[in-house]
Amino acid sequence: MFDALGERLTNPSARGLAEAVSRAVGDGAIEAGAKLPPVRRVAAELRLSPSTVNAAWQLLRRAGTIRTDGRRGTVVAVPGSGGPGRYRAALRRTGGFGLDLSTGVPDPALLPPIPALYGLSPTPTSYLDEPVLPELAALLRERWPYPAERLAVFDGAMDAIDQVASALLRLGDLAVVENPCFPPLLDLLEVLGVSVIGVGTDAEGMLPEQLAAALTRRPAAVFVQPRALNPTGASWSPSRAAALAAVLTGHPQVYVVEDDSAGDLAAGPLCSLGTFLPRQTVHVRSFSKSHGPDLRLAAVTGPATVLDPILERRLLGQGWTSRLLQHLLFSLLTDPASVAAVRTARDEYARRRRLIHDGLRTAGIDLPPGEGINIWLPVADEQAALLSLASAGIGAAAGTAFTVGPGSPHVRVTVGLVSSDHAGVAAQLGSAARTLAPAIPR
Repeated sequence: MFDALGERLTNPSARGLAEAVSRAVGDGAIEAGAKLPPVRRVAAELRLSPSTVNAAWQLLRRAGTIRTDGRRGTVVAVPGSGGPGRYRAALRRTGGFGLDLSTGVPDPALLPPIPALYGLSPTPTSYLDEPVLPELAALLRERWPYPAERLAVFDGAMDAIDQVASALLRLGDLAVVENPCFPPLLDLLEVLGVSVIGVGTDAEGMLPEQLAAALTRRPAAVFVQPRALNPTGASWSPSRAAALAAVLTGHPQVYVVEDDSAGDLAAGPLCSLGTFLPRQTVHVRSFSKSHGPDLRLAAVTGPATVLDPILERRLLGQGWTSRLLQHLLFSLLTDPASVAAVRTARDEYARRRRLIHDGLRTAGIDLPPGEGINIWLPVADEQAALLSLASAGIGAAAGTAFTVGPGSPHVRVTVGLVSSDHAGVAAQLGSAARTLAPAIPR
């Protein structure tokens, strides 16, 4: 390990040592999971001060390259190395950032107020009541993009996708996903023993011609995000939705699971494949980003043949999602102040995104249009970019956690959390995007 670091250490500073470790990890000279020696030994072997090594380790922790692993001490943890580590890499709280843009969460200051809490009745209801509050069901059906056979409410989007995927897929099945896509979905499919086929995307989402090629391998399901794809921000146009539906029309055995995670924060109209293929489509609508992550509610529609067995099985466990929370959601969706707050948040997120785009364009980086709270920033070197941002007190998420197979380096940045100094943040992002790991001296 010390030989590998010595060969790559071109600058005897904390930043230089952090870059040397990142380069060694990227080159495979130091393996993921390897335990790092004590700080004093590293300092002695490399002729650095312990404070320099400590500062380098702090940078590496912020960048997600190393982590503390209980009694094992400090170990190498390459983001996106596969397995449930994708989820941890995407959502890990690294701490120490003045501006943490790695989280993918909404700005708490832009969530709607909850005055409806004071009007909720604590009166217990029967175990035999309808699982979905009737007034909420009526409102959701009125706002749904197509007439659906069944409607249910689950404890958040990933709870719904977990239960739907577990019902539709079996060990050894294939599933199609967007590339890049949301890391917890990849973790979930891996836990189920399902192999994934990554299909490329552009500014309008999944590419129809690549989906057609993937369907020749006979997958059991396709997972897509119609609006504000996490991480790129891509949303379907009506023509793109129609093109994807046309490709899937000849494959009636393939189910489509749509994850509309942006929900009411998306400005564009919702295009759903359920409009074309209602017998094959399960549509999941999340309210976490628009109304609060702790609300933990998502509405789901689909054919009875898919949802009925899931709901019957659910009765043996949780039974239903709290009707008290459903009442709260109904109030938030109909209360004028809450509706106005969500509309204001949507416009503010769009403004913040636009300002960051403008700043990056000034820095020579022209991103495709999109919506939502995240951008997908191309970089010269992922680890070097993360270290550069960490040095400036900015956190970002490693792009490898979001991708299927090899690809060009990116980082995901939650620009929806940038409430001020957009030009300054964009300049830091542009500088980090151009940062390369130092070359190994020959």
